[in-house]
Amino acid sequence: MGETPPASQTTASQATASQRVALGELAPEDTVLRELDDDGVLLLTLNRPGRRNTWAYDMELRYVALLDEAMADPGVRVIVLTGAGEAFCAGMDMEVLRRATTDPSFVRPVRPSATIPRTVPKPIIAAVDGACAGVGFVQALMADLRFTTARSKWTTSFTRRGLIAEDTVTWLLPRLVGAGHAADLLFSGRVVRGDEAVRMGLANRLVEPDELLPAALDWARDVARNCSPWAVAQVKQQLARDDAADIEQSRLAANTVLDVARGKPDYREGVASFRERRPPRFEGLPADHPRIVLAAEPDAPPSH
Repeated sequence: MGETPPASQTTASQATASQRVALGELAPEDTVLRELDDDGVLLLTLNRPGRRNTWAYDMELRYVALLDEAMADPGVRVIVLTGAGEAFCAGMDMEVLRRATTDPSFVRPVRPSATIPRTVPKPIIAAVDGACAGVGFVQALMADLRFTTARSKWTTSFTRRGLIAEDTVTWLLPRLVGAGHAADLLFSGRVVRGDEAVRMGLANRLVEPDELLPAALDWARDVARNCSPWAVAQVKQQLARDDAADIEQSRLAANTVLDVARGKPDYREGVASFRERRPPRFEGLPADHPRIVLAAEPDAPPSH
């Protein structure tokens, strides 16, 4: 790659795409890249490597828009989220933080809910390498699973910036790692390496850096090829609903959904493919399949 011209000689419109990446100056549609494979695995890549994929409002809107598109696309069965370059997401963009703390004219925009990924009725797996801090930490927690590397650096960082825990982290984190570990991470804002993240339950699997994305994609493809999208969506709803239910409410709600499942074509296909020793042929979720309802009543009906 040739030398990048001085900033005084380069504008966003004149710079090449690779130069804009290096400068962190990307068109909104380039801040998160989208790639869908033949198995129905959608790879979303946070794409500001020149700024360690720090979070910006245009990136946030792009990510939410891509999740909305994925939800409405029957061809998408599983979503993998990762970061370009050497970081997952190093937190909020420093220019945003600078303006928010020094510019009296700065107006913080109305932002979409951070829990939107949890409402998508398809599994989301975060492949985390390098820095995973602040709002990046939040995005990793909003995924359903997390794969990581030993060299990754996880930190809530909030208290070290004079902030409180943001975006339901105080709800999610204790459920993943327990109250003691959650207090440790949130009070101190200390950096946790990937091996410790896996030991405490913050991440699901530890892999080598070169194997991180392949491992996440392999898990996603296994689910996309072999699991009923309707059944997976119901299980994601059960996980969201049953967290607020007692054991008997969970049992009764599961029985209700099970009655629906037994009448679905996917049940017949799942049994037939097992008996015939062939891969199953499940249909994708319809475009109008409802979102996962967070904090639903324990006796809420299944989504059809």
